[in-house]
Order: sequence, then structure tokens, then C-alpha cells
Amino acid sequence: MSLTELTATGRVTVFPLESFTVAYTTQSSDQRGLGDIGLVMIVDEQSNGDELWRLARDLGGRLNGGDQARWILTQASRARMVKTYTDLTDAAWTAYIRRRFELKALFANHDVLMTGRIALPGL
Repeated sequence: MSLTELTATGRVTVFPLESFTVAYTTQSSDQRGLGDIGLVMIVDEQSNGDELWRLARDLGGRLNGGDQARWILTQASRARMVKTYTDLTDAAWTAYIRRRFELKALFANHDVLMTGRIALPGL
């Protein structure tokens, strides 16, 4: 599967998950700015984001794609809510999206999850 590159500036929450450093940010599908697309990415130059799906399966016990996507979004939204990790308010970033998953219903204010890797200059 090819990677899709997305560059933006905005709020990024960076947190540890097992042996990985993970970044969570949002994008909007239209001009309303609702943040309905959740981007949960591994901060690493070698990753493709599949590690998140394996963690959802192995740690979360989730076997189907929808359950795995919700588990990944739960980890990201939890990290943002507790604010015990790094919260970059105006970070420039480039995401290399490997997987796009459409949820069947809105979850954690998202109907799409994108995973892959992210470059955060200066981090």
C-alpha cells in the first residue's frame, strides 16, 4: 500500500504507548473544522503505523477492524484528556498515512481514523 503525505500545523498530543512514541492530531473533512478525522501516528522514521493495529489486537484483544480502530482512538483521546503528556499547541507536522479506516458510527468525535507515521521537526 502506498503512503499518502499530509502536511499541516496544529495541535498534536505526543504520548508513549508500550515501546512506541505516538502522536495524535485531527483534521476536518470540510470547512466547518469539526476535527472528524483522527490521525494517530507513530513518531518514527521507519514505522508504517501497523504497530498500532497489532497493539489493538494483542493488548486490546480486538479482532475486527472497527474494534481495533476504536481501541486506537481511545488510547489517543485518553492521552489528550489527561494532559500528562506532551501537548504541542501549534506544531508543524508531516504525516505519512498508511491506513484510512472509516468507522460505521461516530466514535470519540471521529468517523475516520488514519494511521501511519509522523514527522515532528524539533521533537
